[in-house]
Amino acid sequence: MSLGARARRWAWLCLAYLALALGVIGIFLPGLPTTPFVLLSAYAAARGSDRLHAWLLAHRLYGPMIRDWQATGAVSRRAKHWALGTMALCAVIFFLTAPRWWMAATGTAIMALVGTWLWLRPEPEKPTAD
Repeated sequence: MSLGARARRWAWLCLAYLALALGVIGIFLPGLPTTPFVLLSAYAAARGSDRLHAWLLAHRLYGPMIRDWQATGAVSRRAKHWALGTMALCAVIFFLTAPRWWMAATGTAIMALVGTWLWLRPEPEKPTAD
């Protein structure tokens, strides 16, 4: 493996672990999203570590989300509700704490755009019993 290929692999691996760490922190910290960071981690892991990518795909919590996204760009309704609820809570916090109203309005407008895009994503198909 050439030095350049090895450096790219390490860069992808570092990005994968950084994104995964931010995703885990996002579980506990309102305003920091979990799903995009986990998806970024899976994307980077697929390019930097087969072992980490396989672990993410097999993970009890993250695996279904990643597989749905990779297959069809789908996001579960539960994840959509959580994301939109968190964004709404953050919007309230923005308006209560921002020094200027336009700062809160800007952040809220961005979250509204992201929330609309997220809500319009397809949902995973439910398995049918044959």
